[in-house]
Amino acid sequence: MTVDLPVVPWHRVRRIVRHVGRTLPPALGLTAPALVRHPVWQAAAADGGGTGVVVTPGFAGADASMGMLRRWLTRRGYTPTGAGLGINVGCTEELVDRLERRVGEHAERTEGPVVLVGHSRGGMLARIVAVRRPDLVRGLAMLGSPVLDPLDAGGLATMVLPAVLRLSELGVRGLVDGDCLTGPCSTAAAVGLAAPLPVPAVSIYSRDDGVVGWRSCQDPEAEWVEVASSHTGMGTDPAVYTALAPRLAAWVSAA
Repeated sequence: MTVDLPVVPWHRVRRIVRHVGRTLPPALGLTAPALVRHPVWQAAAADGGGTGVVVTPGFAGADASMGMLRRWLTRRGYTPTGAGLGINVGCTEELVDRLERRVGEHAERTEGPVVLVGHSRGGMLARIVAVRRPDLVRGLAMLGSPVLDPLDAGGLATMVLPAVLRLSELGVRGLVDGDCLTGPCSTAAAVGLAAPLPVPAVSIYSRDDGVVGWRSCQDPEAEWVEVASSHTGMGTDPAVYTALAPRLAAWVSAA
């Protein structure tokens, strides 16, 4: 018996190989050495003044995925902490509630409003918290966060999200489900993502993102900064850190 295998167009193969080649090295920590050698890491500036920063990972990410960013923030005199959400795959409304509590606790610990930095979905969660509690937030940085269309995703996200939804349907608790995409939870999130921002904000995006659509990251309430980074690479891309440094310092000095 002869089995006819599907023929994958060469241009698609090249796109897949390029995407994997840009996605895996950051995920495996292979881009961290280049960041450590870069001037933005080596700079002696310590402009944080002890200001608190809450760093939120992207979809299916844990706090460890943003560990390099927190180390850099510590070097610059900030007091960073992770979001404490475990793996970022839960219901949006529940995660926002938990992140809001974390922000409140860190603001109390550091005796003042904090900066929120979020990658991908983490930036969207952080934006909703900033809308809810501007009294706790000094500034907001969103890294590759498709706030204009949370479902504007491709690449690995198109494989991970269906798997998570299926597990939720099978009864696994604590995961994003259909309600988060189309039900009341989705509606509540959309309100927070579209509301005017009462704090200064920056949206850092890349046309070479490979996972989320870059146009969906152009929050009209935020300053736009374009970099040439992959989606997973934003946590260790020197260009992202170079963009963050002066903006975080400005938010601190404006207090």
